[in-house]
Amino acid sequence: MLPDPLHPAVVHFPVVLAALLPLAAVVALILIARGAHARKTWAFVVALSAMLAAASWAAVETGQDEEDTVEKVVAEEPIHEHEEAGERMLIFSGIGVLLVGLGLANGKVGQAGRWIGTVAAVGLLVASYQVGRLGGELVYQHGAAGAYTDTLPAGGVEVQRGESEED
Repeated sequence: MLPDPLHPAVVHFPVVLAALLPLAAVVALILIARGAHARKTWAFVVALSAMLAAASWAAVETGQDEEDTVEKVVAEEPIHEHEEAGERMLIFSGIGVLLVGLGLANGKVGQAGRWIGTVAAVGLLVASYQVGRLGGELVYQHGAAGAYTDTLPAGGVEVQRGESEED
């Protein structure tokens, strides 16, 4: 049986993968510098990057599924900010797969791709932090969890669609 709502359960996967990706890339660079086979070693980083893109897609999709419900208790602006950050993360993670994938090439292209992919992995960690921070604000400052409980949590305010909490 899947959790309901699903979004809070799914969103932790891209956060964890975004944290692991730069670490895996740095470890792979060290191993390759010490003589490990570049393509075989870097393939793990590419797989991790692809998993991050898939998890980011799942997070965006499940978030869109929950949007109407959460808008009953949270103003539209903070939801929109979180949604936009999630969509940026999805786009960046897709680009990240391509950049990290360059590291599988032979020669100078592969070597440059591995360094570029490592920098991209750090950028994805920053993007993941931004999405997570905004999501945390929705739950803990704006009371988004109140959409799934009988009572609104402290700080949660029932908001009609289109209103803001300041109105």
